[in-house]
Amino acid sequence: MKTITFNQKKTSQISLEFDELIPDEIYSWEKADFEKYMVPIGNSRFPLTDYFDIEVEGSAESPEEIKMILNGDYGRVKYIGTKMGAGEIIVNGPVDLHCGSQMKGGSILVNGDAESYAGREMEGGSLTIMGNTREFCGCSYIGDWRGMNGGTITIHGNAGKQLGECLSGGSIYVKGDCDILAGIHMTKGFIQIDGDVTRWPGGQMKNGDIVINGELGRLLEGFVQEDIIENPEIDGKDFSGKYIKYVGDIALNGKGRLWLDAEKNRHLLY
Repeated sequence: MKTITFNQKKTSQISLEFDELIPDEIYSWEKADFEKYMVPIGNSRFPLTDYFDIEVEGSAESPEEIKMILNGDYGRVKYIGTKMGAGEIIVNGPVDLHCGSQMKGGSILVNGDAESYAGREMEGGSLTIMGNTREFCGCSYIGDWRGMNGGTITIHGNAGKQLGECLSGGSIYVKGDCDILAGIHMTKGFIQIDGDVTRWPGGQMKNGDIVINGELGRLLEGFVQEDIIENPEIDGKDFSGKYIKYVGDIALNGKGRLWLDAEKNRHLLY
């Protein structure tokens, strides 16, 4: 097992890019390799050690044996864990854009907030965010229609708009509240939101499941109430209590399922 610790010395006004610093690429690196490395910042590169003190302990023969610990404010560090396939990354602070994007395996733990596009186009592994996320978590990227299709994202705080946009697989769990249009264009997969949702989850949804355990502010007209089910099994998971089951978005002949806690959403019953 090898532990690589980044202790931040200073921040940058322009975001550093960490997509090359993933366990798959650096598992064989020693301290001297990090001291030689030039990190991308905008259109230039600068010594990584201008920004971090780096400690390397132990040895590894594969990416699975790597633990990266990032201490400090990473609010100006993009692409942490992008395309990683194995290993573990722990960030003790906030992170910038694209954390865990296109991730294939391994695990990332963020002990802070995450900027936009966390877990976008994710294929596997687990991304856990202890704080809040901004918009487009687990989504597709600009101009594409393929969002997250595997793995698990867990958000312990609140999520921004268009959570799981174009979701085609995998699971997203939100312990807090969620903004508008969760699961828009969703074709498969599972989203569970334990807090309140402002409005319009599942817009243009074709398939998959969205569970809302809090109160929904406004439901889209494209969802039809099908039944009230007690203790349903949803996506292989058992839920206790009564849930209102809706199907939609009928504007696209969608067969997606939206499940609302009946007690919290009496105002939507008819």
